[in-house]
Amino acid sequence: MNSPDSQKITEVISRHVPPAAQSYCVELWLRYPFRLRISPRRLTKLGDYRYDKGRKTHQISVNTTLNPYAFLITYIHEVAHLLSFQAYGFRIAPHGQEWKKSFSELMQPVLNPLVFPEEILQPLSHYMCNPKAASGSDQRLSLALQQYDRPDGSVALADVMPSKAFRFRKMLMVKESVRRTRALCREIKSGKRYLVSQAARVQPVTEAKADE
Repeated sequence: MNSPDSQKITEVISRHVPPAAQSYCVELWLRYPFRLRISPRRLTKLGDYRYDKGRKTHQISVNTTLNPYAFLITYIHEVAHLLSFQAYGFRIAPHGQEWKKSFSELMQPVLNPLVFPEEILQPLSHYMCNPKAASGSDQRLSLALQQYDRPDGSVALADVMPSKAFRFRKMLMVKESVRRTRALCREIKSGKRYLVSQAARVQPVTEAKADE
């Protein structure tokens, strides 16, 4: 019989990950117990892993705003941190070879078309050959995942034409030029320039609003 905690985690997981991956996500929680926190949207991270030395407990958080596919990848990303910590402690780099190995192994059972649509599976498989600290660092994968985000009027910066204005992290900016996977953008108020990922989600604005 499932414990109350197991039933609760099953209910939470079922609301956030693709149906074909739900039982696997619960299985990971049963194998490596941790406290799961569903966090509000955070601009600087999609999820995180923490170890409480005093209580000797593990906590994983994942942003509630993520679509099911992004949530699943982030969830397993953080479980890989837990597994790496249990095996090696704090003596390893956060996203070093030990974490990469754990992450790749944990992703294998869900890296198939029953879980991910083909347009995500292809760039995800490529990304998993050498995963980075954030899936957003892979522009092709990031753009594929964004197709399944909840509609909010945002677009990828790649879809904004040069000289057009947009809002990004509360800043009103203008896209000036493209440099490979990033765009050189100028904040209108301060005149400062930033390199922003072409995969970043931004809110286009009209010329009238940009002048306000």
